[in-house]
Amino acid sequence: MFLVGLTGGIASGKSTVTKIFREDLNCACIDADIIARKVVEPGKPAYKKIRSEFGDEILLMDGKLNRDKLGSIIFHDAEKRQKLNAIVHPAIKKQMLWEICLYFLKGYQFVILDIPLLFETKQMLPYISFSIVVFCHEDQQLQRLMERNKLSEEDARARMRAQLSLSEKCSLCTYTIDNTGSKELTRQNVLQVHSKLCASKKHLFIRLGLLLLCFVAFGACKVFL
Repeated sequence: MFLVGLTGGIASGKSTVTKIFREDLNCACIDADIIARKVVEPGKPAYKKIRSEFGDEILLMDGKLNRDKLGSIIFHDAEKRQKLNAIVHPAIKKQMLWEICLYFLKGYQFVILDIPLLFETKQMLPYISFSIVVFCHEDQQLQRLMERNKLSEEDARARMRAQLSLSEKCSLCTYTIDNTGSKELTRQNVLQVHSKLCASKKHLFIRLGLLLLCFVAFGACKVFL
């Protein structure tokens, strides 16, 4: 099994592409945003650290994190954003690796990791065989973000600046998916990339490598016994 990193800019259409991979093509997908919400639930270690670092003003009445309030803080303060990332990203990585192991045991050829900050944090890059960037025009991205999150232009641009630009991400990835047009055109792009992933034999080499490691470990055990 090999890993595929799927990323893009905020509001560039990454979730739409992930949905096509998961629902139309039955691919194994792990969403870092979903995991990020789980690891900061009340009582979790990351939640306690965030509360200690940022104070109770970033909590809702029920004790959960006020994501909008926290976002308004970190997207205008790079230092605080780094502090939050240092708390959350290791917890996300740990949970993601656990879910990857489960998919490996189920025999999947590859798993798609939907990670918004794949290139920014580099947490999962050492494990990635192929990377995909979903892109659109900057003005499309800005408009979609303002409409989706009900943000002012200033706040939307602040969130976009917190990430690498789409052009930078496209220069770093293996494949790109154009999301500037209709949903059907995006879907056709996804199908093309999917066919390339399915044609890869990388999973066979990885499984062979693991098998060899098992033989080596077994041989070592026999020597000591």
